[in-house]
Amino acid sequence: MEAPELLALLRGRRIAVLTGAGMSTDSGIPDYRGPDSPPSNPMTIRQFTSDPVFRRRYWARNHLGWRHMDQTLPNAGHRALAALERAGVIGGVITQNVDLLHTKAGSQNVVDLHGTYARVVCLDCGHTMSRAALADLLERANPGFADSAAGPGGIAVAPDADAVVADTASFRVVDCPACGGMLKPDIVYFGESVPRDRVEQAYSVVDAAEALLVAGSSLTVYSGYRFVRHAAAAGVPVAIINRGRTRGDDLADVKIDNGCSPMLALLADELPAPASSDRDEVVGVHGGTAHLGG
Repeated sequence: MEAPELLALLRGRRIAVLTGAGMSTDSGIPDYRGPDSPPSNPMTIRQFTSDPVFRRRYWARNHLGWRHMDQTLPNAGHRALAALERAGVIGGVITQNVDLLHTKAGSQNVVDLHGTYARVVCLDCGHTMSRAALADLLERANPGFADSAAGPGGIAVAPDADAVVADTASFRVVDCPACGGMLKPDIVYFGESVPRDRVEQAYSVVDAAEALLVAGSSLTVYSGYRFVRHAAAAGVPVAIINRGRTRGDDLADVKIDNGCSPMLALLADELPAPASSDRDEVVGVHGGTAHLGG
C-alpha cells in the first residue's frame, strides 16, 4: 500500500491528530456516520434531562453496553498512533470518541474531547463516580436484568456504550448516592457544549504542531471540525484519512479515502522522528469525558 502524497506532507513534521468514530470500527465499535453505518438516533441532552422514559431507556441499554466498551481492545491504528507518539512524531491526540482506546493503546497526550464512558457525574451536585461503581448499584437495583436482556444472541452496541434492548420499562434508575440528584454519563451529548478548558487544551495540541492529521472522522460535528478550520486558517497543512466524504475535504491538503488502521500502520513504519523543534511541548491531558460520532 502506498500513499506518497500523505507521506510527503507529514514527513519531518510534528503532527497533531484528531480522531473520530471511524478510528474504532476495527475494534468492533460501530460508526454513526460511516458509509456502511445503520441508521441511528443518539439521545440528546434535552431528552435525557427532561424525559424519565428516555432516561430509563438510556440507563437500561447502557447497563449492558458499557461492559462491552470496557472490554474492547485497541486496534492497529490506535497502536500505530501510540508508537508515533513515542517516536516523537505525534505531539498529541484529540479524540471525539468516548471509548478510551487511545489511552489503552499507550498514547499519553490525549484530549478526550467528548469525555469517556468510564465516569458518571451528578447534574445537581457535581459528584463523580466510576461507571464500574454505578454498575454495582444498578445491578443491585435490577437483579438479573443484564442476563435476561442479553439473550442467547448477545447484544448490539453503539459508539456511546449504548446497547440495543427492546424492553426497558421495568428497569430502575439509580440516583446520585451523594444528593439524590440526576446521574449522567460524563460525556458530551448532542446539544451540549464541550467544556471550554477542554477546547483550549485541544487548540494547544494543534498550535504546537506542524501538521494536523484527521483519522476516521466525517467532521460533521462542529466540535471537531473547528480544529481543521483553525489549522487551515493558520497555514498548518491538513491531511484526512476517512472512508467517504468529510466536511473538511475542501480544507485538506491531502485526502485519503481508506480505513484508518492500514494507513496509520503505514505511517508508523515510514515516518521518521522530525527534527527538534522550538515549539513548546504539549502537556499530556487525560480528559474525563467524550462522544458520539466523528
